[in-house]
Amino acid sequence: MKILVGILPYIQIGLSAFLIALVLLQKTGAGVGGAFGGGDSFSTGFHTRRGLEKTIFRLTIVIGILFVASAFLAFVL
Repeated sequence: MKILVGILPYIQIGLSAFLIALVLLQKTGAGVGGAFGGGDSFSTGFHTRRGLEKTIFRLTIVIGILFVASAFLAFVL
């Protein structure tokens, strides 16, 4: 248990860096104007994720869950 407590901060740092990189790699459909209600009709609709975009999206979810689990584990220990 003591080894896990010593390694856990480094695991969280690695997961957070990987999570930030994955979020930044994701392609957005809307620009800054879309946040304020602007934008054209093409950027307001949903699209199907395919290929690498789908893989990055799913990997982001998995890494996010692992990060939350490690944060909860650090809180409990």
